[in-house]
Amino acid sequence: MIGDELEREGDVAGATGREAEAVSQREHERAIELAYRAVGYRERTVAELRAFLERKRVGPCAIEEAVSELGRAGCLDDARYARRFAEDKRELERWGSERIARDLQRRGIPAHLIEAAIAGESRDSELSTALSVLEERLAPPKDDRERSRAWRLLVRRGYGTELAYEAVRLHERAAGDGRRVA
Repeated sequence: MIGDELEREGDVAGATGREAEAVSQREHERAIELAYRAVGYRERTVAELRAFLERKRVGPCAIEEAVSELGRAGCLDDARYARRFAEDKRELERWGSERIARDLQRRGIPAHLIEAAIAGESRDSELSTALSVLEERLAPPKDDRERSRAWRLLVRRGYGTELAYEAVRLHERAAGDGRRVA
C-alpha cells in the first residue's frame, strides 16, 4: 500500500518534470518566433529586443536564448545598428553627433559602440552640414536675437555649442559676402 503510493508520487514527479521541460521548450520556441518577427519588422538593438520580449511576458532564460540565437544568426548586432543609425541621421535628418549619441544611448547601445559610430564624422564635415541646415532653414542673422535663434536650432539638432557658434558666424559672413561658405 505504501509502496503503491510512493510509486504513484514518483510518476507524478516524473510527469511534472517532463511537463515543465515541454513548457520551457514551448516558451523558448515562442521567444525565438517573437524575436525573429520583431527584427524582421525593423532592426533593433539588444536592449530593445529584450524589452520587447519582456513586454510579451517571455521568461528571462528564454529571452537570453533568443538574443544569443539571433546574435549568432547575424540578425542582432549593436555595432552595425549604431553605425547605420548614425549614418542615416546624419544624411537624412542632418543631426549632429551629440544628438545621435544621446539617442543611441537611450536605445541601450554601449558607450564604446556609440563612440565608434560617431567617430566617422570629421569636424569640417559636421560644420558643413550645420551650415547647410542654416542656409535651408534661416535667413542670415541680422542681430543678436536672430543669431541666438540660429544657434539654438543647431544645438537642438545635436551640434556642439562651439561648432554651432562657428556655423552661425560663417553663415552671417557668407551673407555679407554674398556666397556660401564651406
